[in-house]
Amino acid sequence: MKKKKKNENSSKIFEYHDHGACFGDAITQIEDYFIQKKLQLTPLRRKVFEILIEDHKPLGAYDILDKLGEAGFSSSPPIAYRVLDFLIEHGFVHKVQGLNAFIACSNPKHSHFPTFVICRKCEKVAEVSEEKSGLNLPSPRITNFKIEKTTIELTGICSTCENAEIR
Repeated sequence: MKKKKKNENSSKIFEYHDHGACFGDAITQIEDYFIQKKLQLTPLRRKVFEILIEDHKPLGAYDILDKLGEAGFSSSPPIAYRVLDFLIEHGFVHKVQGLNAFIACSNPKHSHFPTFVICRKCEKVAEVSEEKSGLNLPSPRITNFKIEKTTIELTGICSTCENAEIR
C-alpha cells in the first residue's frame, strides 16, 4: 500500500490524522497551562473545551449549550459566553466571525494571529499558521494605534468535498 504524501501547506484538519492523539494533546496543554498559571479548570470550562475539540467543526453558542445539556450540565447563555470569553482570553478558543461560531485553537502554546480556512460544503475549519498560509501581509504603520488582534478567514472548498463533487 502506497503511503500518501502529506501536503506541507495544508492543515491536518482536512487530512487524516489521529484525532485521539490530537484530543489528548489539547487536553494536556490546557491542563498544564491552568496549573502553570494557577487558574481553575472548572468542570464547565473543561467540558466546553472538550466539546470544541470533539470535531473540527466550529460550533455556535447554542450548539455548545445543547451539548452541555446532553452532558448533564445546566447552563444559560450568559454562563456559556463567560466560559467562551475566558477560553478565548487565554488562547484556547477562537471565534470565527464569518460563521458566528467558536473553535478550539490548534496551537495554544503561543500568541498568534490565526488564519482560518473554511470549507463552505462540510463547514470544517482549519487554523493555519502564518508560515503555512503563505500570506505575507505588511504590518500597518498606524500612528498612535497598537493592533491587538487580527483574524483572516478564507472560505473555499476542501479537497474531500471537491472530489465528492467531481464524482
